[in-house]
Amino acid sequence: MTTTPPPRTPLGSLPPREHLRLGQSATVLDVVIPVHNEERDLEPCVRRLREHLARTFPYGFRITIADNASTDRTPDVAARLDEALDEVTAVRLEQKGRGRALRTVWSLSEAPVLAYMDVDLSTDLNALLPLVAPLISGHSDLAIGSRLSRSARVVRGPKREFISRMYNLILRGSLAARFSDAQCGFKAIRGDVAELLLPMVEDTGWFFDTELLVLAERAGLRIHEVPVDWIDDPHSTVHIVRTAADDLKGVWRVGRALATGGLPLDRLVRPFGDDPRDRELTGVPGGLARQLVGFCVVGGLSTLLYLALFSLFRLGVGAQLANAAALLVSALANTAANRRLTFGVRGRDRAVRHQAQGLVVFAIGLVLTSGSLMALDAAGGTAAHGTELAVLVAANLAATVLRFLLFRAWVFPDRERRDDLTAAPHPSHDRNGLTRNGLTRNDLTRSAR
Repeated sequence: MTTTPPPRTPLGSLPPREHLRLGQSATVLDVVIPVHNEERDLEPCVRRLREHLARTFPYGFRITIADNASTDRTPDVAARLDEALDEVTAVRLEQKGRGRALRTVWSLSEAPVLAYMDVDLSTDLNALLPLVAPLISGHSDLAIGSRLSRSARVVRGPKREFISRMYNLILRGSLAARFSDAQCGFKAIRGDVAELLLPMVEDTGWFFDTELLVLAERAGLRIHEVPVDWIDDPHSTVHIVRTAADDLKGVWRVGRALATGGLPLDRLVRPFGDDPRDRELTGVPGGLARQLVGFCVVGGLSTLLYLALFSLFRLGVGAQLANAAALLVSALANTAANRRLTFGVRGRDRAVRHQAQGLVVFAIGLVLTSGSLMALDAAGGTAAHGTELAVLVAANLAATVLRFLLFRAWVFPDRERRDDLTAAPHPSHDRNGLTRNGLTRNDLTRSAR
């Protein structure tokens, strides 16, 4: 069966985050349970979850079993539950991969709130309503269960505890992630957010939700964390070593894409337009505090690079030539770093112009530092190397203040940064070729039978 997919919402026209209009949808929450060869645990899990939702969740809900290429009796169990329970739907995918199953079902679901949980129900179900409530109210865009929160209560072996904490330390150190628990199989997302984020996620396996969270965080979306009570399943079929290796490959891929500007984050940054930092207020420079912090960090690193280069060049040439060469190299690096990190300009557009303007700022700094060296020479005698460095540091401090003002007002003005964030067109399809392709939920439902 072929149907016409619903029109996609143009990027940038999504409304501000707000309380969901629950009366417009009979099904408010769609809880997906991705399974592969789970014939033993599937039925008790689904029945327990359905009973809990019927008793505690005040809105319409659906439980979707996403069977990804099971080879045991899991499809038969899913089909039987689909037939017996009105709130349960079974979906069969012929390719394995938890991420692929989640993306497929979430992409086709019309529910305004989408969630998933592992079939072993290791997480206490009492955390489900606190997980989705901030998404319904409009407070947050995504929500995750956290086993690493101080108020979480967790029972599991030392090996899994160590791997989980090490993995999250790696995410914090390599991808600057601020969420606390990427691997907990207990997450939720608003449907309108999922429509925007899912086409950007490449992974189809266990790294899927980590990549989703990193993209969301880098896009400025709000991630709500819920401390959970969690009991390790001793019969889990997850291959820890292979999963950890795949996760590390995913961290490397996403980290490299972030470093090289390969991710189209300009299509995602604050798409809902409700960030108070985006508001233009008279007399309040937008983002000034954040820019000052970024500029100071970049400036400190650039100064260290400059001093190291000056000391290196000074071994073979005079002070003036060493100063000019060191300042030129550090200025190019400083402009590139401030362009990306401080002022949020991404992509290659106008990069050459920005470097040219940065060289003008460099020339002003060169005049200040060279003038300081000339004044030191004019004072008489041969100055010690330590004295030269002290004079150059003082001159660079003065040049730094002027450089920030020129960068902010001339090289990277606010209007230009806003243009960079809104210029990219909305993607018409998934980068992996996963689109709606005329499919509806009914095309996948009951295929297990």
